[in-house]
Parts: sequence; C-alpha cells; structure tokens
Amino acid sequence: MTAVPDEEAGGGLRLDKWLWYARFFKTRSLATKVCAAGKVRLDGAPVSKAHQRLKPGDVLTFPQGRHIRVVRVLALAGRRGPAAEAQRLYEDLKPPEPGNRLPPRGAAGARERGPAGRRRGSGGPSSRSGATLRKAKGEG
Repeated sequence: MTAVPDEEAGGGLRLDKWLWYARFFKTRSLATKVCAAGKVRLDGAPVSKAHQRLKPGDVLTFPQGRHIRVVRVLALAGRRGPAAEAQRLYEDLKPPEPGNRLPPRGAAGARERGPAGRRRGSGGPSSRSGATLRKAKGEG
C-alpha cells in the first residue's frame, strides 16, 4: 500500500501545512496553534481546525506578528521550499504597512499598573518613587 499525498486524499491541502509551506509561520506547530485558536478566516468564515482543506482561489485572513494578512491562495505546494517559491503560492491582497498594525501587547498591561508605574504585586516603591509620590500628593 502506498501513501497518498494530502493534496490527493481530500482534494486540497491542510490549512496549517499551506501556511507553513508559504512561509507565513516558522514552524507548522505555530500555524496549527493559530488555526486552533480561531484566528484564521477562510473566505470570511472563522476556522478552528488546522485540517481544513484549502484550494486555489480561497482567501485567507490571519494575524502575523502585529499585522493582519489577507492573501489569496494561487497554488498548493508539495513541500516547504525557498522564499521565492513560497511567494508564488499566494497573492497578497493587503500587504503589511505601518498603519495596518495591531496594538502592541503591552498596551493592555497599562491598566494593570499602579500609580507608581509599576505592575501590581511587584514590591513596594523605591525611596525615590515614594518621595515623588508624596510630593505629588502634597504630603511632603
């Protein structure tokens, strides 16, 4: 019995494999995690399974770093090749640009900071920051 490649078995290629082949993610397990977290959209519909089948013409939307990528699948690959080969697998419908960035991860953490600019539970204020606080409050 011979092994049947993924492309022939179900009429497409697994989503996580294609994202890895197209070099959007450094490892296939990272691509799988993004799919499992429901962060990938296939033709506008959220996908939560990494084994979702792709075919040429599908449009994918997913986060990559601090950018939202929108790409159209042009071809399916049989391997993870060099970058030039990977770029021929898709058409970038919304290339990354500075205004198209997600907020930094630390922005949400600003709400967790106390009045001294420290994270809660990270110890007491230093002598200098305590004096600054007292001065700002008019206590000394």
